[in-house]
Amino acid sequence: MLRILAAQPNGAATVRVIKRELPNLVKLSADDQAGSITRLNEELWEQQVRNLRSHKNTPGNPFAEGFMELVVRGRWQITDAGRLHLKNKGLI
Repeated sequence: MLRILAAQPNGAATVRVIKRELPNLVKLSADDQAGSITRLNEELWEQQVRNLRSHKNTPGNPFAEGFMELVVRGRWQITDAGRLHLKNKGLI
């Protein structure tokens, strides 16, 4: 997700854009693509993306780590810490 956000002109994107672009960057397993039990018409990985914001205080979550922030509901933005994290991992 950070790579998707970093590629946007202003570093921000809607959850819809993130969900559209993520399969182009990550090989999703059959388990990832299984249907969500709680959200009809949504795969498990899509639910996990949406749940990031609701679990924003969980260690390891990009919001908790300060790599992303909420701009407005449904729109996330990469932070300077997120860009530095990608740079340190050699991803940008």
